[in-house]
Parts: sequence; structure tokens; C-alpha cells
Amino acid sequence: MLSRTLGRSVNARSSLSAIQYLRGPLFSQRLAHAAGATSSSFSPRAQSLHTQRLQASSGTSLCHYAKPRLSVIPALSAQYSSSTQPAKNAEASLSSSEPAVPAVPSYGPFIDRFPKSTRPYLFLTRIDKPIGTWLLYWPCAWGIGMAAYTTGMPPTEMAYMLALFGTGAVVMRGAGCTINDMWDVKFDKMVERTRIRPIASGLISRPKAFVFLGAQLSVALGVLVQLNPYTIAFTLGSMPLVIIYPFMKRITYWPQFVLGLAFNWGALVGWTAITGGMNWAVTLPLYAAGVSWTLVYDTIYGHQDKRDDVVAGVKSTSLLFGDSTRLILTGFSATTMSLISLAGYMNGQGLPFYLTALGAGSAHLIWQLKTVDINNPAKCWKIFKSNTWFGAIIFSAIAADIAYNQLTDKEDDSQKTGETIA
Repeated sequence: MLSRTLGRSVNARSSLSAIQYLRGPLFSQRLAHAAGATSSSFSPRAQSLHTQRLQASSGTSLCHYAKPRLSVIPALSAQYSSSTQPAKNAEASLSSSEPAVPAVPSYGPFIDRFPKSTRPYLFLTRIDKPIGTWLLYWPCAWGIGMAAYTTGMPPTEMAYMLALFGTGAVVMRGAGCTINDMWDVKFDKMVERTRIRPIASGLISRPKAFVFLGAQLSVALGVLVQLNPYTIAFTLGSMPLVIIYPFMKRITYWPQFVLGLAFNWGALVGWTAITGGMNWAVTLPLYAAGVSWTLVYDTIYGHQDKRDDVVAGVKSTSLLFGDSTRLILTGFSATTMSLISLAGYMNGQGLPFYLTALGAGSAHLIWQLKTVDINNPAKCWKIFKSNTWFGAIIFSAIAADIAYNQLTDKEDDSQKTGETIA
């Protein structure tokens, strides 16, 4: 009996304390804080109304205090309603039996200006990242330039051939990306940087990608038939390398070597497009220089994804070389410059070629190796992109030699003309 009386007394005191707490300023301040504002932020009218309700509700239940308080805080009620709406929408979407269609994400300011239906396909070709096209194009330009130098081709014809190969580089680089993404869809889903790719994200199905690839190769064929028959046949020899490259990263730590064989095929094709034949004494060192150069820039590129590659089971020279990357790439850089010099020597290049190629070209490779941080993905991407300037330097060396030869030939012709008149 005594225990029941004491219990009722305690309960009564607890209820009284609770009512006093709800009437007090501390409760008002805490509730206002939960609503995203302090009690001082209420209007005077709202504060007066709240005080009147508290004074008139001394015998009501605890739930009663919540309702008047919410009624004088419209912002809290609206916040509650808006916060519950996404949950309702999520439940509705989960209950739907229709499969969710991936939304087209933002691909950057360049691609986003095109119609929405075309954006995934443009992004698939990496049209917004032209560095890959440049790296494919420069070996073509080297081969064309050296062939034009040795044959004395007029500058206008050389410019036409450079433009034709530039178009081919854009198309074939896009086709290579499509083939790569069709092969690598499983791995792309496991790598943070590549999850957004259209095939991996589900925006483009494999059948649609295959049809798109057919369209790309049709355009490439239209460019190819502009060349001589020997060059057409020789160009088709690179297709197996393009197709098998994505598979190489599954079975060897040297996929960059296979990429180099495919990406620098243009050095051979550029020569045959001008001469109609092949001079292996010139083209083979030039081609090998390009392969060695690819090992440099693509190893740097691979260091961006090395953590994800380990998880996905992807192999690369970046993982193989590890902390010795800088030392090993120094060797490949020296090999690149030696082979370019050998190709120039076998082609009879002059002093402007060696001064530009060996001077500026070597300086650029040294800068890359000194600057790169293989543990900083942003730095790796920056150094990788800078390789377009190395390709341009080597082509500029060939072009400078052509210009110098034409200038000296004109002076010789002028002297001969003067001697004849005399």
C-alpha cells in the first residue's frame, strides 16, 4: 500500500515537472532549434500566441503541446512535409515494376551543348578529350613529313595529306574507344573514373554500340579509299592490334606495348601514302620510337587508376614498374630520342631537324619525368596531356628541315639562273 502511494506521488511529481518544463523557456528554445531557428527568430505575434496557449493548457497531454507549437512554426511543418516527400517518391519507384532508365548525366560544357540523344555517343568517342586523337595523329604526321622531305613533295599536297590523316585519326580514335569500352564494360564498372562511360552505365547497350562502331568504320573506310592500294592494304593490317589491345590488359602487364604497336602504325602508313612503298631503314626506327614513346606517356596515364586496377584485376606497366617508374621511363625516353635520331639520319635529315628534335624534344621528356608525381592522379593527367606538345615538336623539327631545304633550293636556283644570264 505504501509503495503504491509513493509510486503515485513520484508519477505526479514527474508529470508536474514535465508540465513545468514544457511551459518553461528551455523547451521552447530546444524545439525552435530543432526547426532550424531560435526562439528569437519568431515574430512577436507568434511568441504571444504561443504564450497564451501554454497558459491555457495546464491540464492537457504531452501530444497537445506539439501541435500548437507546430501550428505557429509553418516553416517546421513545411520542412517535415518536404522531407517525407522523397521517401514517398522512393517507395513509389520501388513498387513500380518497370526497369529504371539511366538518366543522361552532364558530360561537360562541350558535349552538353549537343542534343541529349547524341551525348552518350559523343562521350563514347572521347570527342571532348582530343589528346588521344593527337597521340594517334602525330606518328602519321611524322611519316608524312619524312616522306615529303625525301621526295620533295610540294607543301600544298603535303597539307592535303595531313588533313586527310587528321580526319582519319579523329574517326579511328573514336572507333578504338568504342571497341575498348565494349571489351572493358565489366572493368569500367569497377573503376571510379570510368563508371560514367555510356556502355558501363547502361546508356548504350552493346548491340547499339556495335551498330555505332559499324558507322564509325564506314566513315574511316571513306577516308582510306582516298589512298593508294598499297597503303589501303597495309592499313588494314593494324585492325587486329586495335581489336586485341583491350584484351591484353587481362593477360599481360605490357598492354601499353600493344597499344604502342597500334597507335604508331600511322608512322608506317604515312610514309607509304606519300611514296607508294616502304623504306624500312627509315620507317622501322621511326615506328619503334613511337612505340617507346607510348610506353612513356601511357604508363604515366595508367598511374591514375592503379588502385582501382588492382581491385579489378587489370594489368599495366604502371603496376609493373611501381616505384621504379621514373627510372624505367628515363630509359624509354632515351630510347625514343635515339630512334628518332636514327630515323632522321637514315632519311638524310639536316641540321634544323636535329637541333629541334634533340634539343626541344629531349628537354620536354626530361621535364615530364622531373615533374610527374605518380601518386597524384591530377598531375599524371596533366603530364600525359602534355605529350601532344612532344609530338608537335618532332613534327616541327621535320617541317623546319623541309622549309630550310626549300629556302636553300630557291637560293641555288637563283644563283644558277644568274650564272646562266651572265
